[in-house]
Amino acid sequence: MDQSELNTVDPSADQSSINGLKVQSLFDGRQMEVVHGAFSRYGGVSKPPFDSHNISFGVGDNFDNVISNRQAIKRYLKFDHLVSARQVHGDKVHVVNEPIDHDIRVESCDALITDIPRVGLLIGHADCQPVLLYDTVGKVVAAIHSGWRGSVVNIIAATISVMQKQFQTNPANLVAGIGPSLGPCCSEFVNHRSELPQSFQQFLVKENYFDFWRISNNQLQQCGVRKSSIFIAGICTSCSPDYFSYRRARRQGTGITGRNGTVIALL
Repeated sequence: MDQSELNTVDPSADQSSINGLKVQSLFDGRQMEVVHGAFSRYGGVSKPPFDSHNISFGVGDNFDNVISNRQAIKRYLKFDHLVSARQVHGDKVHVVNEPIDHDIRVESCDALITDIPRVGLLIGHADCQPVLLYDTVGKVVAAIHSGWRGSVVNIIAATISVMQKQFQTNPANLVAGIGPSLGPCCSEFVNHRSELPQSFQQFLVKENYFDFWRISNNQLQQCGVRKSSIFIAGICTSCSPDYFSYRRARRQGTGITGRNGTVIALL
């Protein structure tokens, strides 16, 4: 599969900007009962090196600035409460199955699912993939944090399995969006023989470089998601200055940087 076989979102056609916030759509523009978006690093209140729309409490940024940046997401997408997670690069999935009256943070998980309207599911990332799922029939949404470790343990399959068991989701009814993240141009893994499974070798694009967008695309299809319903932003966070990138921050200095936010909520 070459890159042309992927459904790549047109960034110029699917990006909006209000009050400095820049938000990339991850779906194809079809009418859906959800709000969602991949937020860039712009439009927030955080100071360098977290300038300016950092959504993570865990990188050293001022707490009140992070709260303000998260509030901006809720105002922009017009929902009530936000659920996030302390992400640990594992395969634990958390289901929000009761209404909430305040923002909550779930300990030690990497995927969030809900069928509760107006609850935003937030993934923080700075090169790892944010993957959004929407069950167009069952009206369920999920937000997944999938770095290379998440790809190895197949957090995507774990999330879809929970959706099937708890919400009777048919994967053929899912729409999936893969957000800005490390592209094949920058996905160098010099220790891939010990870190990545042999099955990932088919996604090797040149020596030590892997296409994790295609890996996620393949994992989604293996679960039964239709190829035509998988959309990829096609934006490399390491290349684009519009997004926080841990790899770019490492190249340029200490590796200290903010986290981008990608969110989905049912209407």
